[in-house]
Amino acid sequence: IAGGKDFDSDGQLTTKVTHLDLAAAQELADGLQGRDFRVVAVDEKQSMRKPPVPFTTSSMQQEAGRKLGFNSKRTMQVAQGLYERGYITYMRTDSPALSDQATRAARRQATAMFGENFVSDKPRVFTSKSKNAQEAHEAIRPAGEDFRTTQSVANELNHDEQRLYDLIWKRTVASQMADARVATTTVTIEATAQDSRVASFRASGTVVLFPGFLAAYEVGKDADDDANGETRLPQMAEGDKLVADDIEIGRAHV
Repeated sequence: IAGGKDFDSDGQLTTKVTHLDLAAAQELADGLQGRDFRVVAVDEKQSMRKPPVPFTTSSMQQEAGRKLGFNSKRTMQVAQGLYERGYITYMRTDSPALSDQATRAARRQATAMFGENFVSDKPRVFTSKSKNAQEAHEAIRPAGEDFRTTQSVANELNHDEQRLYDLIWKRTVASQMADARVATTTVTIEATAQDSRVASFRASGTVVLFPGFLAAYEVGKDADDDANGETRLPQMAEGDKLVADDIEIGRAHV
């Protein structure tokens, strides 16, 4: 298996793996048909994920593009309408900071909707990494001392406004929630082709052990990320024998 670390800056292999062209890959795949596959390693690692910071203008545009299919112009038009009608704070800001009022509101709603164990032990404080950030403005968040839920404003907003308001509400509330705990399992599988070459395959899957902020919000992914997204693997142990129903040529180098 070859990954990014196996190549130098010129795209040349630097480790002992074999680069296969289409014909060679197909030959190897054919040679693996009907062969025995065996799990040679199972590695599980637990990790914590922190919630994303509240929206700035740029991060709101990016997420609205990924999750809602809005372009930047459409996002700002919808946000402008929400701001002018008093549903959200000012939508042009480089600061991810929340006021004390907004922080308390987010924590109250997270507690009410998900429970105390889903809220961070201490209020999370966010600052901008940019030296030129407009610190006079807050992050983009629902307006007021108590955030109105998407359901409570549904009859007052059109479809696009509802979707963007919901995204802003979820992002703000999630920012004050607890870290998520996940376990990522990586399995290495080997098989010997008919010509005695040993092929090694690797697959990874992630399981959420405690959702934390993921109960409210999950960061959107680009199309390329989705193609390599996280999946849940079946239970496997070192030494297990597997059967390949089919072998298809992918992008990996074996």
